[in-house]
Amino acid sequence: MNTTSSTGFVYHADYLKHDTGVHPETAERLRVIIRKLEETGIAEKLRRIVPTKASKEQLRSVHAPEYIKEVEAICRRGGGALDPDTPLCADTYEIAMLAAGGVTKAVDEVMDESNSLKHVFALIRPPGHHATPNKGMGFCIFNNIAIAAEHLKREYGINRVLIADWDVHHGNGTQEVFFDDASVLYFSTHQYPHYPGTGWIDEVGTGEGEGFTVNAPLPAGTDDDSYLYALSNILVPIAMEFRPDFVLVSVGFDAHAADPLASMNVTSRGFGRFTSLLKDIAGKNSHGRIVMALEGGYNLNAIAESALSVFNSLLSDESELRVKESEIRASERVRIRVEEVKEVQRRYWDI
Repeated sequence: MNTTSSTGFVYHADYLKHDTGVHPETAERLRVIIRKLEETGIAEKLRRIVPTKASKEQLRSVHAPEYIKEVEAICRRGGGALDPDTPLCADTYEIAMLAAGGVTKAVDEVMDESNSLKHVFALIRPPGHHATPNKGMGFCIFNNIAIAAEHLKREYGINRVLIADWDVHHGNGTQEVFFDDASVLYFSTHQYPHYPGTGWIDEVGTGEGEGFTVNAPLPAGTDDDSYLYALSNILVPIAMEFRPDFVLVSVGFDAHAADPLASMNVTSRGFGRFTSLLKDIAGKNSHGRIVMALEGGYNLNAIAESALSVFNSLLSDESELRVKESEIRASERVRIRVEEVKEVQRRYWDI
């Protein structure tokens, strides 16, 4: 491990203890990523961050106390399920706190001005972006990225946080947490229609938060260039106008062409290109500060290669964006959808 690198990762072997049985979201997902980092020598270029559990106060910054107690009680009884998709084992409560704590620890390390750390990818499980204030669903227990955003606001006084979510499923939980909050800009690009059924272009926030939720629902089959076209034409101009002080990313690898739970056509290299774009936004607005948290992705080879691509992008000084190339190659269906999103968002942004 490199103790002076500007790029790091969060990992703990205890994340493997969240036992889901026969299920797409398994401990093997993290094992294959760590193995890939070690086999390629990338791990030696990264700073390893050991997570600590989130406090109950941190959990309550996002989740209702009754829901937190429900999860704890189910796990104390030996396990159960929050819904047909979201199993809990005896260890899940503690491990879900460690997952949330992994992202807040990443934030603390990046915010620490005494070191050179700028970019951290938290390799955590269980994932979080479907978890709402009052319930877990879609494999998610606590909303890790939302808890990290609240931590930034409460502990560091950061009042402009960008959360970019490129998981193939809409992050309904994260959207709900910040739907009326102007201090957090939530951007999601996702397959639509698809689980959980939310994330249409007219979901823009409410009250003070109106205009600070941006949804870019994309059709099945969307590839690297079309994704990058959407990100470049929607996320980039809005983010540059918002001027985030910190960038958080919900990283799902389930838009990969090989993923069994979705129908997109992204390559492993594509995720590296997306990372370059987010790095560029962070570099121009938030002193380069960016924390990424693992969400979905269920083809083991695909997620290992995709994670490697993300780390290579974080470590590189060169950009692989090739935006002009994407402008030419983007599909007509995605071009039309991007214009539809822009038409809605022009009420709030110069786009």
